[in-house]
Amino acid sequence: MNKPIYNFFTKDHKRVDDLLAQATRNLPQIDMKCYDEFRIALLTHIKLEENLLFPTAKEANGGHPLPHFKRFRLEHGALTTLIAVYPTPDLIKVISHVLQKHDEAEEEPGGMYDVCEALTKEKTDEVLQKAKRVKPVPVHPPKKEAYVLEAAKRVLSRAGYDYEEILNLPLP
Repeated sequence: MNKPIYNFFTKDHKRVDDLLAQATRNLPQIDMKCYDEFRIALLTHIKLEENLLFPTAKEANGGHPLPHFKRFRLEHGALTTLIAVYPTPDLIKVISHVLQKHDEAEEEPGGMYDVCEALTKEKTDEVLQKAKRVKPVPVHPPKKEAYVLEAAKRVLSRAGYDYEEILNLPLP
């Protein structure tokens, strides 16, 4: 089945995941140049979804909210906040876990990408052309201050995740 929007966004997930893997391949050391590339790629991906894909699908859905939209918005907020924190191996484990769960929910059959694909089929070319023109999101250096991590933990909790519980999960 032809799924150009699904394919575009899942390919971008892979690109983001690959950048994170490259930045963290020598843990506990983190390649900060690669990590910043990951942060830019992740924020740009979120921008594509929040400012282009989801609004276009919502409009095509008669203005009605998309299924599970609130979940994805909360997870986007959590990921955005987590990458504002200076990375440690623990933080990377949490980010990786949330990204995996988030991406699976968007990509699964009947997930958000399938919903968006079906709703925007009349605007597929327009969505993809706009997506290709989106400029990368700039980033500030991550913060080492404890209050930033504490804020990220609170935002993560609102998205339904517990930082400490994720740390206690076995590695995949």
